[in-house]
Amino acid sequence: MPLPSLSLPRRTPGRLSSRGLTRGRAVLAALLLLWLAPRDSRAQGQLGYKFQTWQEDPGRIRVDSHYALAERELGAATKLKVTGLVDTIAGASPTGQPAARPGAPLPMAYLTDRREAWSIDVTHALAATTVALGYANSRESDYISDGWSLNTRTEFNEKNTTLLVGYARVDDDITARFLPTPQVKTGDDVVVGVTQLLNPRTSVSVNVTRGVARGYLSDPYKIIQKSTELLPGLSLPLTFPENRPDRREKWILFSGLNLALPEFKGALDGGYRVYRDDFGIRSHTLELAWFQSIGERLIVRPAVRYYRQGAADFYRLSLDGTSIVPGSFTTGRAPFYSADYRLSEMSTTTAGLKAIWTVRPERLTLDATVERYTMRGRDGKTPAAAYADADVLTVGATVVW
Repeated sequence: MPLPSLSLPRRTPGRLSSRGLTRGRAVLAALLLLWLAPRDSRAQGQLGYKFQTWQEDPGRIRVDSHYALAERELGAATKLKVTGLVDTIAGASPTGQPAARPGAPLPMAYLTDRREAWSIDVTHALAATTVALGYANSRESDYISDGWSLNTRTEFNEKNTTLLVGYARVDDDITARFLPTPQVKTGDDVVVGVTQLLNPRTSVSVNVTRGVARGYLSDPYKIIQKSTELLPGLSLPLTFPENRPDRREKWILFSGLNLALPEFKGALDGGYRVYRDDFGIRSHTLELAWFQSIGERLIVRPAVRYYRQGAADFYRLSLDGTSIVPGSFTTGRAPFYSADYRLSEMSTTTAGLKAIWTVRPERLTLDATVERYTMRGRDGKTPAAAYADADVLTVGATVVW
């Protein structure tokens, strides 16, 4: 039951709408109904819970997340899964404005918010193809997202080869208080992939994803500075909202390897991802994990993930020295500019250790993960203080009935 990766979304102080709370209660009710539903002796189900805390240095951003899952087999061919997520965020993040002087602290935006998200997935197995249909909703005080997905997995070659074909769509509404009017954003992603079993110990997979996002793609809480002449001989450093393109196309190539080594009571899981988009960002991600059995009920999994990206074409520390005349509002049309450090040339490393303890075989499993996340700038220009390291702790439990 993997926990959705935590991001630091655009947030501003506020509270969740009453409609969002109503939907949150609906998710809890669905989880309860799945638990209390009459049990078919042929069907199985499970309940899961995870808690994760993300704490940046030095006390910058903290995110606490609660994640629940209920899964139930509805007969021999159909499975229903419902998930719910509640997280809170508090702390500070760089605005994009430069420090007042060399060595001075970077200007920060202080924020606090709460997000409630839920999803429902129905999977049905046909003769050789499994079809999965999903819907998800996420709500913050200034951001509402709806998404749905359709995925198929088809086995052939005596079940040694699996073909994945999937499509996903998201529709987002952005209502940040800095915006003159509410904005919308849409995204469409298509994935095609193949997993091949090479032998009883080894499998490889290759996936290709193409995605296109349209609409308001800027961050309403990021600004950029330019010294502006107000009167002859009088210039002041003024700030303006960033302006990113209103369309973004991305391509992702992923390759994975899973190798079981029973003589060592372990298995190696590795992945490599290449990403590129028309913002100009190019990135590479390498992930390695080792699963080691210790006795009959304990598995430990050390893992490391390295990520490196180039900067967006329009990333700059400020607009000083350019001929760009920034506007008071984001237009999504050229010229483009952003001082968001997340678009800079940088690298990140995540290293951690996970322990999985089977308390009761096929009934109760507990897990705990400790990770260290580090981020480093690589352009020699962006202040080191813009980047943040973090400690991540995750604990969870899964009950099967």
